[in-house]
Amino acid sequence: MATIKDVAQLAKVSTATVSAVVNDSSYVSPALRARVLSAIDALGYTPSQTARNLKHGRSGLIALVVADLANPFYARLVWAAEAAVAAWGYALVVFNSDEKPDIEKRILNRVRMLSCDGVVLVPVGVPAHYTQPENKGGPPLVLFGRSVDDDRFDTVTIDNVEAARQVTRYLLDLGHKRIGSITGPLQLTTGRDRLAGMTQAMAERGLSPRPGHVRSGEFREEVAYSVAREMLAQPEPPTALYVANGVMALGAMRALADMGLKCPEDVSLASTDTIPGIGGLRPRLTRTEHPATDMTNEALRLLVDRINRGGEIAPRNIVFQPALVVGESCAPLREG
Repeated sequence: MATIKDVAQLAKVSTATVSAVVNDSSYVSPALRARVLSAIDALGYTPSQTARNLKHGRSGLIALVVADLANPFYARLVWAAEAAVAAWGYALVVFNSDEKPDIEKRILNRVRMLSCDGVVLVPVGVPAHYTQPENKGGPPLVLFGRSVDDDRFDTVTIDNVEAARQVTRYLLDLGHKRIGSITGPLQLTTGRDRLAGMTQAMAERGLSPRPGHVRSGEFREEVAYSVAREMLAQPEPPTALYVANGVMALGAMRALADMGLKCPEDVSLASTDTIPGIGGLRPRLTRTEHPATDMTNEALRLLVDRINRGGEIAPRNIVFQPALVVGESCAPLREG
C-alpha cells in the first residue's frame, strides 16, 4: 500500500506538500498540485482516514447500543442508523445489551476504549451506568426510545402513554371492558408509560384492569406466549388484549392459535408498535405505528450536533407521536 512518503518521492515534493493537497489545508501552486495528484493517481494512494481523524481528535465512529437485536424493530434501527451516519462521514459500530444492565455497563466501557465520538443508546434502565462521576467526560450520549431519571441527556422517544391510550380507547369503543395487558418490564419507561396509558383510558370509562389481567411479557415473544396462555385460561379471561410491543404480539397470536381461539372472533388483540413483516399476518394486526426511521435520523442529528458543539447547548427532548393503524385483529364485543 502506497504511503504519503511514496507520493512525495514520486512527485518530488515534501510530505507536507502532499498533506496540504490531500487535506486542502494550505495553498499549493497549480503546478505542484498537478504533480501530487498525478502521483496519487499513479500509486493508487488512499489517505488514512484513521490518521486524519486522530489528528483532529476524533475516531470517526458512532456507537449504537440497542436493547435486543433479536427484535426486528432494532434491526430496522440499525439499518436506518447506518445510512444516516454515512451521510455525516462517520462509521457505525453496533452493540447489543440484550436488556441486561451488566452487559450495558461493559459496552459503555468498551465504547470509551474505542474513543467513539458519540453514542445512541437504548437504555436498559440503570442510569448510574452513564451518570456516575467516573463516566463524566465520556462521549456525547443520546437516549433513544426510552428515557431515564436524569435530565442531562438528549432523548428521542415516542409518546408511549398516548400510544397505549389510542389502542385501549379503540378496544373500549368496540365494547370491550375486560381488557388484559401484556406489558414490558415496568422498570423501563416504555413498560411503565404504556401500562399507564392503558389504565388511563380505562379510567376515563370508569373501568380498571381485573386482577390477573396485567402481566409482564418482558418484551420477549416466548414470555408473551406463556403469559397469554395463562391469562386466557382464567375462568373469566379478557375479551381483548393490549400487547405493549410487536414482538410480544406475535407470541400472543401464537398462543391464541395453539389454544384453539380465533382472533378476533374469540379474543381481540392490538399492540403498541409493530415489526417489519407483521403486515403479512392474518388477521392484520391493529397497532400504533412509530416513525422509526425519522426517530433514528433525529437522534443522530442531535448527536452530531452535540459532537460538533459540545456542552454549549441544553439537553433536548424530542417526542414523536404515534399513529393508530386499524387492522382486522379487533372486533366488537359479542354479548354472551
